[in-house]
Amino acid sequence: MNPPEITMKVKDMSGLTDIIFADKQQYSGFVDPNFIDLAQQFSRLQAARNGQGGAALAVYFQGQLVVDIFTGKKSQTEAWAEDTLSICYSTGKGVLATLAHILVSQGFLSYDTPVMQYWPEFAQNGKENVTLRHILSHQSGLFDIRHLITTAAEMADWPHMLQRIEQARPRFVPGQDMAYQALTFGWLVGGLLEKATQRPLKDLMQAYLVDTLALDGAFFGVPRTALERVAKPIRKTVPTTAAGAQPEAATAQARKKHKATIPEKLLELSGQNPQDFLDAMIPKGMRDFSFFSDVGLQAMIPAVNGAFTARSLAKVYAMLANQGRWQDQQLIRPEVFAELSQIQSYKRDRIMPIPMKWRLGYHRVITLGKRVKHGFGHLGYNGSGAWCDPQRDLSIAYTHNFADASITGDYRLWGLSQEALRCSDAILTGHKGWF
Repeated sequence: MNPPEITMKVKDMSGLTDIIFADKQQYSGFVDPNFIDLAQQFSRLQAARNGQGGAALAVYFQGQLVVDIFTGKKSQTEAWAEDTLSICYSTGKGVLATLAHILVSQGFLSYDTPVMQYWPEFAQNGKENVTLRHILSHQSGLFDIRHLITTAAEMADWPHMLQRIEQARPRFVPGQDMAYQALTFGWLVGGLLEKATQRPLKDLMQAYLVDTLALDGAFFGVPRTALERVAKPIRKTVPTTAAGAQPEAATAQARKKHKATIPEKLLELSGQNPQDFLDAMIPKGMRDFSFFSDVGLQAMIPAVNGAFTARSLAKVYAMLANQGRWQDQQLIRPEVFAELSQIQSYKRDRIMPIPMKWRLGYHRVITLGKRVKHGFGHLGYNGSGAWCDPQRDLSIAYTHNFADASITGDYRLWGLSQEALRCSDAILTGHKGWF
């Protein structure tokens, strides 16, 4: 990686020097020679922490898979493999939104018809005028998960959560404000798609995305037969006493050394209401529920527990980069694509600490310099992400299992996005450039 791309100091980074002089060939898979700089950057970013986990990177350019690489560890004892699945948190929102746009193109529903027309039980407590457009652009007011359920374990019960959504009350008049539906998005969109088509969400996913695009790994609710493919976070070992408990002194020291993360600082400086953030992001009893348990992995929680290969995510966005067309199939009608890719509001919402420029289910692309005016996608809480740029006919996806957490992604995704743009621009214009 070139030094100008490193713009911030991160606590889990062993040092700028470690990245600059890291192994440039520490990955497996295929790379088009035009994108070798991107592969080398990926290697450098991962090399210093390969013992802590693994990652995969996939890129489509002009309809062709040009990068398909992986490295590191899937678990403490297993290497990352070509078919390894990663829990990608909110990255899955973009996939679910894409499914919605395909079904709109098929005529099953429309953006501006009230949800109650497809889902009569939804018309309670001030939700009579909520539309799919409100939901996809985070303008429904239905962002509060903390007061919707009494314990996080309820999230694993799909029918129960749809009932809770039916009974929910918007926190503001739909269409008059924006608030990121961090967890509720999956039940709102997924429930509506089921009601509009009278088919289970898993069947819709299989028929309209997995089979159509021949995806090699894309699940909302991992089947039992695929559980072994899922990469798990590799936790750092903590010094213990003879009884197996962390020493009190070490615990106290860890608390003392804790520093606010960049997202925490951004939220503090933004002037936003911390309670809104808490209500949207953290259900009660979350400490007793794990998305990586067998129950958590198999549950239908589409806003946060989608499991994907990087190759599948990049392929979904390659179709979007081609304005809804893949090979000889027009999955998304041109007029629908024009709608989904249009920014719905430039207003900063009540949850995210930075402007997101929400489209219908997607947000802006975050890079380290290059502009992607017409690009869109979605990142995940662990720093995974996928996006496309129709102007360049480019898509990228990055997945991993590192125990990171950031609501705005992390520098690896930003840096990889920047280099993917630079490599594509070198082909399109003959000049890579930084901006």
